[in-house]
Amino acid sequence: MEKTCADALPLTMNSSEKQETVCIFGTGDFGRSLGFKILQCGYSVVFGSRNPEMSSLLPSSAEVLSYSEAAQKSDIIILTVHREHYDFLTELIEVLNGKILVDVSNNLKINQYPESNAEYLAQLVPGAHVVKAFNTISAWALQSGIMDANRQVFVCGNNSRAKQRVVDIARTLGLTPLDQGSLTAANEIENYPLQLFPMWRVPFYLSAALCVFFFFYCVIREVIYPYVYEKEDSTFRLAISIPNRVFPITALTLLALVYLPGVIAAILQVYRGTKYRRFPGWLDHWMLCRKQLGLVALGFAFLHVIYTLVIPIRYYVRWRIRNITITQVMAKKDNPFSTSSAWLSDSYVSLGILGFFLFVLLGITSLPSVSNTVNWREFRFVQSKLGFLTLILCTAHTLVYGGKRFLNPSSLRWYLPSAYILALVIPCTVLVMKFILIVPCIDKTLTRIRQGWERNSKYSKSALKGKSDI
Repeated sequence: MEKTCADALPLTMNSSEKQETVCIFGTGDFGRSLGFKILQCGYSVVFGSRNPEMSSLLPSSAEVLSYSEAAQKSDIIILTVHREHYDFLTELIEVLNGKILVDVSNNLKINQYPESNAEYLAQLVPGAHVVKAFNTISAWALQSGIMDANRQVFVCGNNSRAKQRVVDIARTLGLTPLDQGSLTAANEIENYPLQLFPMWRVPFYLSAALCVFFFFYCVIREVIYPYVYEKEDSTFRLAISIPNRVFPITALTLLALVYLPGVIAAILQVYRGTKYRRFPGWLDHWMLCRKQLGLVALGFAFLHVIYTLVIPIRYYVRWRIRNITITQVMAKKDNPFSTSSAWLSDSYVSLGILGFFLFVLLGITSLPSVSNTVNWREFRFVQSKLGFLTLILCTAHTLVYGGKRFLNPSSLRWYLPSAYILALVIPCTVLVMKFILIVPCIDKTLTRIRQGWERNSKYSKSALKGKSDI
């Protein structure tokens, strides 16, 4: 009978079925949390402790014995102690012979030891069947209820029957076990919890570098330059004006960098005439972190929207509007309405709203809970077709923002153009290359290559010859 488990209420097995016993070595936070969870799922639990009489925090329905006595109660033992304390196992080699020993330990840093903890344990107790599992689950997750993000459990071991026993327990606990193969995979499994946002590092570093560069670029143009030539103190711009230039520029650049690797990959395939050659390592890694780049870009776009909404309540803006109004009243003259300026302003705002809407749509569809509800074609349509439309709208939003000032020499300061002009370099490059790739003759060749055709392959030549014979 298959066992099931709920997070809140303990379940017991059928009275006609013998209750399986699981032994846990160690009475720390993780050992206690795992023991409670296993008890809830209908197992019998026995704890092994160096001081059985001191273990008052354990559940009353679980036995607490010495290591040797506890090991004799079950043929599956979960070891919840650190590698530094494995020495006591040498005294239990005979008792542990033929038993399943589950190692859940982690290290303090990646590749801390020459071999993995599980492999070290297998050398220490050669008669036991060592299985690596449960090291990616925290005691907090076991106590508070296993969330979707904490369900995966990587399992590896050299004995298939031992692994299956551990997999069955993991499934009964409501977890999702993933078989990673033999015990040699334990090193990678142990390094996994120690990785801090591995796919987010490049986007974070890149966005930080872009922010720093454009921030100092704007400071030079808008703070230092006015002070040098006009003795004007514009340091107040550091709080809102300059960040509200840096954030949209960073968002647009990162969005362009999401689609640039795909364009480069397509160019490489057309140039090589085949899809069966690996891309360079840097391009592979770049393509793998496109989702993270897009989400970071969306975050900067959100900041731009928030900063834009607070512009009307700024002291500088209110002061400037008041002064202009007073000046016009005293001069008894107002500025004539400019239809072209109104069109530019409304177009700029409209393009920004539409671009931000599609930007948010891209971010929503990249979430696992949403992407799992759409098929491959729908996901590709949103992320590719609408993604490029988003890039076009955001680029047009920036172009219209420049308006008549776009290439005006008077906008140069120390021969430096406005920051938004620099922001257009990468997006425009990506769009131009994409438009070239969708030219019918190039697009047709690229489609054939992605369907398996090779320019210099004897197989493709023979296939063409066969078609000509027909």
